[in-house]
Amino acid sequence: MTSPLIERTDAAATAGARLRRVQPTLVLAILVLVVVLAWAVAPGFFTPVDPVQGDAAAALQAPSFRHLFGTDATGRDMFSRTVYGAIHSLSGAIIAVTVGLVLGTLIGVLAGSIGGVADDILMRLVDVLLAIPALLLALSIIILLGFGTTNAAFAVGITSVAAFARLVRSEVVRVRHSDYVEAAFGSGGRYLAVLVRHVLPNSLTPVIAYAALHFGTAILAISTLGFLGYGAPPPTPEWGLMIAEGRNYVATSWWLTTLPGLVVVLVVVSANRLSAALASRR
Repeated sequence: MTSPLIERTDAAATAGARLRRVQPTLVLAILVLVVVLAWAVAPGFFTPVDPVQGDAAAALQAPSFRHLFGTDATGRDMFSRTVYGAIHSLSGAIIAVTVGLVLGTLIGVLAGSIGGVADDILMRLVDVLLAIPALLLALSIIILLGFGTTNAAFAVGITSVAAFARLVRSEVVRVRHSDYVEAAFGSGGRYLAVLVRHVLPNSLTPVIAYAALHFGTAILAISTLGFLGYGAPPPTPEWGLMIAEGRNYVATSWWLTTLPGLVVVLVVVSANRLSAALASRR
């Protein structure tokens, strides 16, 4: 019979081992993403200042307790604009990831499960998409659809379809030839039922990890398009647009580009760290 002291010692050792397995960088990344998500959901909780209304008397003020990120050339509070800009960047990234994930998964599943001529045709189409530079393809789509955050997000999503399709196809092919899938077919399982019950669930783990990675990439791409003037129109508080508006004042008002840029970098790095954690659990 095990003594209570030994049981408490084992429990303490187990708790200590779990605590040591907690990775500070992962916790920090999740915290950053949660804060930015809270900005997008309830921006008024973090700042009462109107992100669009300016005050000419407070133009180009450096960061202070009153204006944490300083003010721009028209006196608008940069912290407020950064907080309210989260909804545009995050919603755009979600749209981009959803478009790439859904279309890419559909193409990858069809190519990997059907095989043969269908696989060859679909993969050649994917190769064509991969051969076109992502920024050039995104700009071409935006020119066709028009400017705006939603159109920019859709364009960024289209540029990621090929990568998702190749990843899903490779995973479907790998799982399709696994022993347990062959056993499911051998026991009389229907093709569609085996595909939905066994192949898809066991193929999506690396895809989800890549989706988390692409989330950060999508934010960076949407901010880039906003910086180039293809995203949300002024005076929308969008991160890329904010950085573009402050680039003419870099020498005298560094906070206009540096602080929103740091927010973008933190979100992208945090999304990449979360993606790495999901991939390691594969």
